Amino acid sequence: MTGTLTWHQLRDLKTSEFTEAGDKWHEVSNRSDSDRVRVDRAMSAKLRETQESESAEAALGRLQRLSRNFQYLHSECGLVRTTLNGLAADLAEPQRQLKQALDEAAALRFTVHEDGSVSYPAAPARTVLGDQEAPGGQARGRLPLERPFPGETSSLGPLNPNAEKAQDIADRIGRAVFSARSIDARYARTLEGLRAAEGLNVTEATSKDVARDTADVRDAAGRHLKAGVPDDKSPAERKAWWDGLSDEQRQEYLEVAPDMIGGLDGIPAAARDEANRRYLPLLIDELARKDDGGSETKLDALRGIQSELKKPSRVPMFLLGIGDEGNGRAIVAYGNPDTSKNVSAYVPGLGTKLNEEFVTDTMVRAKDTAMGARGKDPSSAAIVWLGYDAPNFATVMSTADAEKGAPAYKQFMEGLTVTNTNVDPHLTAIGHSYGSLTVGTAARQIGGIPGADDIILLGSPGVGVDRAEDLGVGKEHVYVGAADNDLVTHLPKPSEAAAALPLGGTGIRYTSRVTDHLYFGQDPASEGFGAQRFLVGDGPRMVMEAGFFEAHSQYFTPGLDSRSAENIALIVAGKPEKITTEEYR
Repeated sequence: MTGTLTWHQLRDLKTSEFTEAGDKWHEVSNRSDSDRVRVDRAMSAKLRETQESESAEAALGRLQRLSRNFQYLHSECGLVRTTLNGLAADLAEPQRQLKQALDEAAALRFTVHEDGSVSYPAAPARTVLGDQEAPGGQARGRLPLERPFPGETSSLGPLNPNAEKAQDIADRIGRAVFSARSIDARYARTLEGLRAAEGLNVTEATSKDVARDTADVRDAAGRHLKAGVPDDKSPAERKAWWDGLSDEQRQEYLEVAPDMIGGLDGIPAAARDEANRRYLPLLIDELARKDDGGSETKLDALRGIQSELKKPSRVPMFLLGIGDEGNGRAIVAYGNPDTSKNVSAYVPGLGTKLNEEFVTDTMVRAKDTAMGARGKDPSSAAIVWLGYDAPNFATVMSTADAEKGAPAYKQFMEGLTVTNTNVDPHLTAIGHSYGSLTVGTAARQIGGIPGADDIILLGSPGVGVDRAEDLGVGKEHVYVGAADNDLVTHLPKPSEAAAALPLGGTGIRYTSRVTDHLYFGQDPASEGFGAQRFLVGDGPRMVMEAGFFEAHSQYFTPGLDSRSAENIALIVAGKPEKITTEEYR
């Protein structure tokens, strides 16, 4: 074993002194943040409003430098606090193990020496020659991979019954001290890395140093932070955990481990948004270091999301989730889903992944829905939920992706119900294309979709059930938009596919169907399904008007299908009695 920490020091260590020191660093961090805000909002803002001169510009430059210095202090002091808290938490376990071993040694009247070895007294022992007095001895602590010292044991076992007990205690003492020394060395390196150079001038390069420092602190204190996160709990339990944290603890997670919080259903939207905005540049940097096409595709999307977050918007944007697993993850809300009475969550379908088109098209659909609904009721928000791997053309004929995505969507919706602050919020589940199958799969599982009052199915190839009433919200609360020229809404069931006409090289077929059944069940736009079909535009006709899939992709867009967008907005805003209906197929 190496290092200078002794078992005496570990035994007598007051871990509370580390947390108390961390509290002091937290005070400095908070004070620095308050000073930064005062510089930005009071001094700099006032100067911009009242002065226009070279000297004023020079003064603004100095104030901006001061603001950066305060921001640097806020960040670095916060990291010191997290490091000290992590050190205290990580040392608690080896200290507990040591004290337990020392208590057992005292109870057995063993002597623990300065080097951690344990002496034991003589004792009667039964041997092949009869009962004899076995001499006492001394056991030295061993680490897990070390072999017994010569003479410690024999093939017949220890002669003195105390020897085995003493050896066990000595080993536990050794392991506890070794663990504590490793922890101490790890945190010492991290704290040394947080030492700032004298006369530091905070620049853009310094900001990158803060990111590296954050990563280092996370590496050191990650176990401490991760241990507290209720990953395996329900959204309600997660919210209770988050609400029970102190302001300091919550800030610690947001600053040092934002990825642990940003995608956690049950955490309030404002906290998830802050966490994901902090995590976004880190994820971008991580993907930029990879050399593969998939990472490049996700990188383009994440940079696009980052750009959107910086733009002024009529509807506030909340980043509720990002990730690079699978085809990529992104959950974006327009409007605060916790304070809005009306909230919709839209699941996209075929071909959707975290790429540039997700930013320029799929996110815009949610934004259009939010703006339309807010025109009917200002207390409305709309979300696009890419929390699963949507299928591509090779897998779209299988229900596997829907079955994998449904539980995650249900948990997300449950999270919305526990974080929304309204007494009786109105939640709408929206599924487009294959996403309607994902929504339908979630709805027909035990418990249905938590909190969902209404379900909207758009451009659906079937939802896995034959009747709207099987979706758990009552058939009068299931709404269907199906354009007559939308190829996907005519996709025949497998037994009819052989008689269908092929479309180009896609492998997808279009036909005048014999029955009301589509590939994944009863046609949601049919009378037999029993939902409310609302009016949408027919969309461009395939081939004749070069429509191809255009009719499948314009339900949300007011400029392309104003009737559909209007009806969706009315349903989301809780005013379905005003929609314009359409005859069943």
